[in-house]
Amino acid sequence: MKRLTLVEFKLFLRDPAAYFWTLLFPVALVVIIGSVPSSHEVGAELGRRGIDYFTPVLVVLSFALTGLFITPTYLVGYREKGVLRRLSTTPVGPARVLVAQLVVQATVVATATAAVLGTAALLWDVRLPANPGGFLLAFVFSGPAVLAIGLFLAAVIRTGRAATGAGSMLFFPLMFFAGLYVPREQMPEAVNRIGDYTPLGASVVAFGDAARGDWPAPAALLVLAAYAVVLGVAAARLFRWE
Repeated sequence: MKRLTLVEFKLFLRDPAAYFWTLLFPVALVVIIGSVPSSHEVGAELGRRGIDYFTPVLVVLSFALTGLFITPTYLVGYREKGVLRRLSTTPVGPARVLVAQLVVQATVVATATAAVLGTAALLWDVRLPANPGGFLLAFVFSGPAVLAIGLFLAAVIRTGRAATGAGSMLFFPLMFFAGLYVPREQMPEAVNRIGDYTPLGASVVAFGDAARGDWPAPAALLVLAAYAVVLGVAAARLFRWE
């Protein structure tokens, strides 16, 4: 497992597009948004600065890029190239490759979260989560929920191109409900209620609660747990190594 995980890390770092979109892009957005003067003004509807609002959203963005694009693309690519089939004939087995891949993606998500929070705090004086325990709880629930989406896509999609297309089709509407394009406070109540039942919308609610010093709302954690369990079980039952 140690050797496999190290190999997966090397393969990830040799793919510039992978670590650009998952690690560098969210940090770049923090810099860009924070460079806009209006993002430092306290809005009447938001009740806080724009950069304070968008920091948890960008944390969720890094989750989405990893879960919807990187995880399914890598696993479907391994199946397409016969990597999993060849490993199934060795004592290594394909299951260990899957576990190593998930360890890498979880590490990437944790690193991206730390980078986004650190950059926002250093450059724009964004306060770190007032409730660290609540933020960790939101992270523990959000990570499996989003990565489970990637596993499900990898289980039911046959080609890498189709996996990329499916990830794109899910990414844009899910990030809309998460409040990336329009702050959730400015959305109609009905749209927000729908967003509360999406994995990324629930993640933003959980991280936002922790950032303000509260514990994540039980309803948001329940939604995230449901996605992790349902999609995780479905992926395990439908996943094919060949």
